[in-house]
Amino acid sequence: MHIALLNPQGNFDPLDSRWTEHPDFGGQLVYVKEIARSLASLGHTVDILTRRIIDSEWPEFRSEFDHYPGADGVRIVRIACGPDRFLPKEQLWPYLGTEWVPNIIDFYKKETSLPEVYSSHYSDGGLAAVLLSQRLNTPITFTGHSLSAQKIDKLHITTGNLSQMDKRFAFSLRLTAERLVMSHADRIITSTHQERAHQYGHRAYAGAVDVENAGKFAVVPPGVNIEIFTDTPGSLDPVIEKRIRSYLHKDIKSSRQTLPMILASSRLDAKKNLTGLVQSFGQDKQLQVKSNLAIVIRGVEDPFQDASALSKAERTILDKIKSLVEEYSLSGKITAFPLNSQQELAAAYRVLSQTKSVFVLPALYEPFGLAPLEAMSCGLPAVVTRNGGPSESMLEGDRVFAELIDPEDTADISRGILAVLESEKKWQQYCEAGKERVLGKYTWQQTGRGYEEIFLAILEAGHQPGRLSVPLWFSDTLAEDKPGLEELQALYIV
Repeated sequence: MHIALLNPQGNFDPLDSRWTEHPDFGGQLVYVKEIARSLASLGHTVDILTRRIIDSEWPEFRSEFDHYPGADGVRIVRIACGPDRFLPKEQLWPYLGTEWVPNIIDFYKKETSLPEVYSSHYSDGGLAAVLLSQRLNTPITFTGHSLSAQKIDKLHITTGNLSQMDKRFAFSLRLTAERLVMSHADRIITSTHQERAHQYGHRAYAGAVDVENAGKFAVVPPGVNIEIFTDTPGSLDPVIEKRIRSYLHKDIKSSRQTLPMILASSRLDAKKNLTGLVQSFGQDKQLQVKSNLAIVIRGVEDPFQDASALSKAERTILDKIKSLVEEYSLSGKITAFPLNSQQELAAAYRVLSQTKSVFVLPALYEPFGLAPLEAMSCGLPAVVTRNGGPSESMLEGDRVFAELIDPEDTADISRGILAVLESEKKWQQYCEAGKERVLGKYTWQQTGRGYEEIFLAILEAGHQPGRLSVPLWFSDTLAEDKPGLEELQALYIV
């Protein structure tokens, strides 16, 4: 098959540049890259279609084509979309239908092989897929990654702040695009069954998709890159061990430096609930006796001393953490340091597994939860939120592969961590079960096979056109009738 993966906002290059430096460079880039590599390894030709940037500050993304070493079947194809300069994802909408999609069609007119299926990612990729499908009668799939309705819920949007929030996040455009692609997609791909029910069953998508229609959805979990996240020692391990030791010497009392670590590695985002973890650690004296707490903050050399590189929202979270450190007198028991790549993370997981440490993901809600699986693949047991995807990935019948916790109950967070730290037998059981779980179900090779099965089934069944019509302002013009606040309120009852 010739497959095109649509991700206009994703900035892909062979070195995975800037993945930790910008909010647009999130986990979906890892996802799309690994799906492409896995499909290519199965013998398919894969194009990652993204936006071309000709900007002196972003030199990595100026060439029309790029490739990943060792993935001969994958091309990165950069298509012009709007001005040459870098644009945040919220500013791409006016150019998707008027420039990016027509330019994609023109590009493939010059090619000898046309994609047989378009796999779209995120709402802007989904919109482009709908427009391509309407013009070319080509089947499409949609992987949402995160949907705007849930973000609106978390931001507590009201009639009073609706205009400001819509201007910042382009919710009116994003919601409309999501409804369109949900209606038109031959298959919607989710990571878990919960994602299908919880996210796509939201009232904002009523009439666009029926979550009870099993033929519309397919559950394909993402995977772990087992070439990177492995328990086999690597050349980077001594470097990372030395870095961790230097932070221990700087931040942790000398008498405590041999204790196991509670390791948290996630964005400084309120929903990741790092403040809840720090509060739990501060409230539980037994937890403090048994362990130290370490928070990974990417791209910042000494977060507790200089957070100027962080955004205002990130600094707010870090300030709360520092306030809790002072409130509970945790100085000498907590450290924070950067790990700036997947390779560094994997090395840290292996190093810390030697000290019987534990990885913790205390998120209030986690759509899937790949990070704990990556830690588990390196031999580091995990304590994970029970809300969302982990309640599926960490359970199979009567088998439990990680300790599940209620993230809104600080006492339960402590309970889960102590359950692993206080029992060497349980630590070892989770260590072995975690590696088994990843290799048995959660590798990118298995994810690629899942996508392959979906594409083959769609092509065999024949493309089914969607039900909702595409508004004129998305496809042909920048007309004044683009959606505004009334349309947003109609789609999403505030």
